Amino acid sequence: MQAIFARLNQSLARPLGAAQRLLVLGAALLLVAVYIFPLWNLTMFAPQYPEGLRLDIYSYKLVGGNAGQDVHEINILNHYIGMRDLVTDDFTEFKWLPFAVGALGLLYLRAAVMGTVGGLLDVLVLNVYFSAFALWSFGYKMYVYGHNLAPTAAVRVDPFMPPLFGAKQLANFEVYSYPQAAAYAMALSSLLLVVALAAAWRRARAELPEAA
Repeated sequence: MQAIFARLNQSLARPLGAAQRLLVLGAALLLVAVYIFPLWNLTMFAPQYPEGLRLDIYSYKLVGGNAGQDVHEINILNHYIGMRDLVTDDFTEFKWLPFAVGALGLLYLRAAVMGTVGGLLDVLVLNVYFSAFALWSFGYKMYVYGHNLAPTAAVRVDPFMPPLFGAKQLANFEVYSYPQAAAYAMALSSLLLVVALAAAWRRARAELPEAA
């Protein structure tokens, strides 16, 4: 058992090869998309809105379709059912998400320049944790908005959960929720880390001397 852990530690201590460093660098560059493109999009269709109401969710702001007017229209509808207005300042995620992505990017760059197999594994674990937490936070925020309805609302509706992914019928609205360019870039960034780690691990194992 001690020999197994010794070989494991030796593998994790091996430096990354040039190909793996380039993959990690590519993963870091993909994170720039989080500051440029939307992460998610919600689109609502109803008979009175045949062209749909669109809401793009960035890492730091909400942007409505139709030159921003769709957010105003959505908030009018929310008022009738007692839902809070969608306001950028209410999303605490917008305060920490860009910072967290930037910190991840710096860790990627550190791994690309001076990292080891173990360091890359640490970065990948942090990436998985961050992605899972961000997705949970987004889903929880949608749950809270749909369940904390004012009892004095003009129109009474049952508490609801907007779709996190896919389509859902809510009253007379068809709501579609799908990831956008920044989310796909983050997913590809994670995939590059996995590929780099797998290649680095195989390389490290191949370079170790055979156990006596």
